[in-house]
Amino acid sequence: MTTELWTLALFCRVDDTLRMEKHPQAVLYPSEITTLALLYAIKGRGQRAFYRWLVQNLGHLFPQLPERTRLFRLFRTHRFWAEHFLAKATTLGVIDSYGIEFIHPWREGRTPNQIGKKGLSNHRWIVGGKLCLLLNQWGLVVDWDLGTANEHDTVFQPLIARWKEKMIVLADGNFHARAGDPPNLKLCARGEWNVRMLVETVLSMLTVCWQFKRMPHREWDYFEMHLAFALAAFNLLAAWEGLQPDENGFIPLSIAQLTL
Repeated sequence: MTTELWTLALFCRVDDTLRMEKHPQAVLYPSEITTLALLYAIKGRGQRAFYRWLVQNLGHLFPQLPERTRLFRLFRTHRFWAEHFLAKATTLGVIDSYGIEFIHPWREGRTPNQIGKKGLSNHRWIVGGKLCLLLNQWGLVVDWDLGTANEHDTVFQPLIARWKEKMIVLADGNFHARAGDPPNLKLCARGEWNVRMLVETVLSMLTVCWQFKRMPHREWDYFEMHLAFALAAFNLLAAWEGLQPDENGFIPLSIAQLTL
């Protein structure tokens, strides 16, 4: 499938999900804006590189394409449209955090506009943010939150408590707080509940396919926008052909074959 045909297929799926009308003064339809934002997240490149690629390869599909900075302001303004693509909750879920680096630790504090904080991620220091993912039993993103890299995982307990009526959430010991845990949080010691490896699989795919480990954002709103549309894109691509179990009842997840 060519990039053009694949983009059209993505647009059709987005339009079927959103079903939103265009504002009379708007140039692009909501489905067009969302499709472009998903392409940006899937491409996994900087804003300038993505815009050059978009104009050269898909410019004829979007004849009303605005200038680069205006386009990304549209992404930032409408980042909440990505919530339409979050998955449904299941009885069992899993949660984990993931550090994202903005700058090298040696460059910390060189600018007063630094948005990231210094913290540990995978046993190394980074300066950046932290993403917390809540997945259902199929590995799709149900909800998420973000903070700076220096924050402890316990700050994401409200995310767990938000689903106390619908989900039992498996987590590691870093989510345990002295003041008490949400009633639906189940702490798992190392080597227990191998289903928790599902979140490691998802994070590995995001890292390898979309260069998720490092993002050169300088404003927090654009960082949040990038995460919102990236997680929406992951849910779309992971369930592109339906979640079909194999002969052992296992549902494999893959997005590599649909990555640009």
